[in-house]
Amino acid sequence: MLKDITLGQYFPGNSILHRLDSRCKIVLNLMFVVVLFLERSFYALAMCAGFVIICYTLSGIRYRLIFKSLRPILPLIAFTALLNLFLITGMSVDGEPIEPLWQWHFLKIHEAGIHTAVFMVSRIVTLIVGMSLLTYTTSPITLTDAIESLLSPLKKLKFPAHELAMMMTIALRYIPILIEETDRIMSAQKARGATLDSGNIFARAKALIPIMVPLFVSAFKHANELAMAMECRCYTGGEGRTRLRQLRTTYVDYIIVPLCLAFYASVIVVGIIS
Repeated sequence: MLKDITLGQYFPGNSILHRLDSRCKIVLNLMFVVVLFLERSFYALAMCAGFVIICYTLSGIRYRLIFKSLRPILPLIAFTALLNLFLITGMSVDGEPIEPLWQWHFLKIHEAGIHTAVFMVSRIVTLIVGMSLLTYTTSPITLTDAIESLLSPLKKLKFPAHELAMMMTIALRYIPILIEETDRIMSAQKARGATLDSGNIFARAKALIPIMVPLFVSAFKHANELAMAMECRCYTGGEGRTRLRQLRTTYVDYIIVPLCLAFYASVIVVGIIS
């Protein structure tokens, strides 16, 4: 299960999305999130899902990663679906409660609950799969430079743009490392006879204690080694720091960005009229 978590991983390539300016990708991803949460229509949501599939096709990322990235969050998706399924009730035009489609004691399922559950699950899946494409097609170093560039106007207000961008990128970069470390600790515990996958939820939570302690020790060790490596390279922050590769917009950005903006506008229009 832990090996299926692909958050923060970068897959090198030479596709259109890989060559797209990382600053444009961040802004377009943020706009995608806003558009996705503004819409209440299944038609608009279907357009967003189709857009994500097209982006994966253009990026050359294997579709298998879509299902692989969703497996670790299936419990969250199922919990969200159940909450909406049993807690959302329908009301008639005159304000009277509608009879449920199914009822067992205090559990009731209404048509509005089914509609909301399906819509929310579809929205969460589209959001996670779409946002994962940003780290799949953007290297951590480029992502750091893009975040710092977007936050650079705040430097006049003494805002630590470089430090914040560096922390965010290091956090993303270390997610796969910590996942691999957790998997190795779990394998070592199982080899010593530990049972991590059996028992009720409280027994499983208690079994995680022998895993969390060495994981925290390993995380602090990695943080100390990273700090020593940065000090040995005379890292003192972003003041006066130059970059090996400068961020530049190309003709690809001038083509892709207007197309995405036009698509976002069309999704909003479809959501209004549907």
